[in-house]
Amino acid sequence: MYLLGIDVGTSSIKVAVVDIQTQKSVATVQYPEEETAIKSIQPGWAEQSPMDWWHNVQQAILKVNALDLFDPKAIKAIGIAYQMHGLVTVDKDQEVLRDSIIWCDSRAVELGEKAFDAIGHEKSLQNLLNSPGNFTASKLAWVKSNEPAVYEKIDKVMLPGDFIAMKLTGQITTSIPALSEGIFWDFKKDEISKDVMNHYGLDENHIPKIQALFSEHGYLKEGMAKLLGLTEGIPVSYKAGDQPNNALSLNVLKPGEVAATAGTSGVIYGVSDELTYDKQSRVNTFAHVTYTPEKKHTGVLLCINGTGSMYRWAKHNFAPYLSYPELNHISAQSPIGSKGLKVLPFGNGAERMLNNKFTGAQLLGIDLNTHNQADIFRAVQESIVFSFRYGLDIMRENGMQPKVIRAGKANLFLSDVFAQTFVDVTGIPVELYENDGSVGAALGAGIGAGIFADAADAFSQHQILKYIEPKNTITYEPIYQDWKEILEQKLVGS
Repeated sequence: MYLLGIDVGTSSIKVAVVDIQTQKSVATVQYPEEETAIKSIQPGWAEQSPMDWWHNVQQAILKVNALDLFDPKAIKAIGIAYQMHGLVTVDKDQEVLRDSIIWCDSRAVELGEKAFDAIGHEKSLQNLLNSPGNFTASKLAWVKSNEPAVYEKIDKVMLPGDFIAMKLTGQITTSIPALSEGIFWDFKKDEISKDVMNHYGLDENHIPKIQALFSEHGYLKEGMAKLLGLTEGIPVSYKAGDQPNNALSLNVLKPGEVAATAGTSGVIYGVSDELTYDKQSRVNTFAHVTYTPEKKHTGVLLCINGTGSMYRWAKHNFAPYLSYPELNHISAQSPIGSKGLKVLPFGNGAERMLNNKFTGAQLLGIDLNTHNQADIFRAVQESIVFSFRYGLDIMRENGMQPKVIRAGKANLFLSDVFAQTFVDVTGIPVELYENDGSVGAALGAGIGAGIFADAADAFSQHQILKYIEPKNTITYEPIYQDWKEILEQKLVGS
């Protein structure tokens, strides 16, 4: 028997089929092969078509089935991970009303700041654990203010994973973790936030039915089952944002445990058993996948927009014909510090950890007689690590003191330069695992469907691939401090 996991990423859709007995993937695919474009109609805007996601999900499932490595009819449940904070709107016929305003879109920053002031900073932080900021509720308020004809047609608002579940099952549901990531949830009162809804003038009827995250969110429709070669009636039994799901897939479930990922965006995600918040909302707290009103496990999330997106930009503009493994090899030819070349990697929208400022990405200190391709790619990787360190220090200010960080051996952590630099600059050892968001979603589906007794059961065969310890922390510290000074000078001027 098998489980199907779907990861609705910004760049592509990933699908994995996991054997229930071994808890290992028997087949995994990505679709499309090329990275999906982000529509940027105006500076700071970022949109994608939900129907494109849906098309790609179908193609990915058909593609993995075509590998002929398993019996699709033996799949017993479906789990979905998805890019967080995106806004999807549908009418009463479940038709999409507009493109999704996705996570890195900055258009609602000003609305969120006004809501923060109107609700009151202390009350927002204590009840929402965040400023309303640039999250889903603020994006919906932007639609209400700027596209009233669209808003009037809305029947339900969803996150990206809710939309894919709707297309599979015809049912629309949400959960407390999902509502918290949209800043719709009042943690003090354990209910939809009246402060947010009243301030923005939003309609609570637009919020879908609330269910436990690990539960059956609908059953595969007959037509979808025939189209995708699956069994009618199997449940979608898990839906979670990509970062809580990444933590789940790394078995980061207990207070004090910490996960990291460096894909399109970069994230450090730590589990807490306290309703903690950053007074400047530079890092954000959401309900973790294990959150219940009785056991309030939260996830403290540092998100950096410009990580893998920065590396991708550098590849496309400086070495478009080379593969990422080749770039990683080239970057290792440059010494620690990249011969003084510095990069600010913040070119993918306003950064929350920088108080929602947009500095733009920059290459600094270029010496035409000294620097080469290797220095550029090492400097990009080092700068991404420096941004992680900058955010981690904010998390430390707020009581998060990780002793070890778990990460999947994927994306930027495939680069030996990046992985060792991450450990050296943060001073924290890293455990690398064979990890994939779609695999985590599949195992989450097994928990939600009752196939596994609990998360410990689902990850009973979890094994470390590699343990990395700090080696060059003393060497890197002054280099990081120089980079930090450049960033803070830029922030003062922006």
